[in-house]
Amino acid sequence: MLEVTGATRLLLDEGVEIDGESLLLDRGIVVGVGSQAHISVDSAGGPRETLDATGCLVTPGLVNAHHHLLQSAFRTLPGTRGVPMAEWLPTMAAAYAEARINASLLAASAAVGLAEGLLNGVTTVADHMLNWPAAPGAGAEALTADARDKYVAQTVSIAESIAGAAERLGARLVFVRGSARDDPATAAASAEAIVEALVPGAVGGVRDDGMLQVAVGPAGVHSDSAATFEALGEVAARHGLRRRTQANEQVDTAIALERYGRRPLELLEEWGWLAPDVTIAHLCDVTPAEIERLAAAGVSATHAPGCDLPMGWGVAPVAALREAGVTVGLGTSGGGSNDAGHLLADARLAMQVAPLVGPALSAREVLGMATRGGAQGLGRQELGHLAVGAAADLCVWDVSGVADAGVADPVAGLLWAAPGRRPKHVVVAGRVVVRDYRLVGADEAELVAALRARVPR
Repeated sequence: MLEVTGATRLLLDEGVEIDGESLLLDRGIVVGVGSQAHISVDSAGGPRETLDATGCLVTPGLVNAHHHLLQSAFRTLPGTRGVPMAEWLPTMAAAYAEARINASLLAASAAVGLAEGLLNGVTTVADHMLNWPAAPGAGAEALTADARDKYVAQTVSIAESIAGAAERLGARLVFVRGSARDDPATAAASAEAIVEALVPGAVGGVRDDGMLQVAVGPAGVHSDSAATFEALGEVAARHGLRRRTQANEQVDTAIALERYGRRPLELLEEWGWLAPDVTIAHLCDVTPAEIERLAAAGVSATHAPGCDLPMGWGVAPVAALREAGVTVGLGTSGGGSNDAGHLLADARLAMQVAPLVGPALSAREVLGMATRGGAQGLGRQELGHLAVGAAADLCVWDVSGVADAGVADPVAGLLWAAPGRRPKHVVVAGRVVVRDYRLVGADEAELVAALRARVPR
């Protein structure tokens, strides 16, 4: 049992705040808020730990709804900054090939990316894993059954290494078995095997403790065929998994028009991928009619300005999406485009660039995207807010220092002031995983050394 006490303010959900109160956490969930916490504390028995939040703002844990953890090992590579996607892709692919994508690489890169997230207040990461080892033989269609089985086993080993890194650090992970030009049948077989290995028998692909979830997601219509979307969609339907993809970056639109003579969302609708269980990242190049189509289909979206701007894709019209009724989350995307996994910094960026494409967004609206919005896109109603019965994921942000001096509104100040802000404490499922700005379950220097040993620079 953990009691969080003395907070200057508790931000429980978008538009729900209380001052100077406590939270009580037990067995991974919130069991008391404000006066309820005091009553629960008075009546509760057994050992109880106290986490002092004096001078701090407490928020729900942040949900990074779109990341590529592999790219944490490949940041600021020469030839990846300020170049077209057609040049960026082969540069990244060459770096992956030189490093050799396997379980050891992903164990090291995922650990660094997840640790970075926790240290910056991210308690849940959706890892859209797109890049896999090259299948042996002349092509996936030419694989023997034995070769395919060995390849699928290799992909399972990679997924297990990422899940293992999350478990060691205490982070929630949503593992998205992605595809980028993979053979459809092989991608589907791999997704089936990953479900059986990571979350066997789990309802909706979510393990009983809520710490691990599996989803599926082709990279996009620019990369994957209708057959791939169909094959992975069938896996999702069999297991009740969420579906995720990327669409309507400028390059995605251009390729779709050249290859199919249609825009990406038209194709996704035809292929059965505009539905309430689908989340689409980026959406920089969308028309008002397409926004209405997304809203009518019940699709959710993920905004990733820290990726979209440096890649030259523009700014998603977030205010218009939200106004139409589309649930919008926030993601960092990967280190190959956005060289940090600092979701709060990207929340600040989202707030700052919103007026370039529509009405301004308030700090509270963007924090709602970084918490409840991302959680809803994952189908996780227990995440992204703090209420009795919700998951006990939270961040404690010190707002008593020089960076917040003169700030009239500590919630707005969380984004407007101190761009590099990190939380003092982070709690996931009721367990303190960052205390006094340091990881509890791992040593940062060891994580860095392990990645440097695997991918020398």
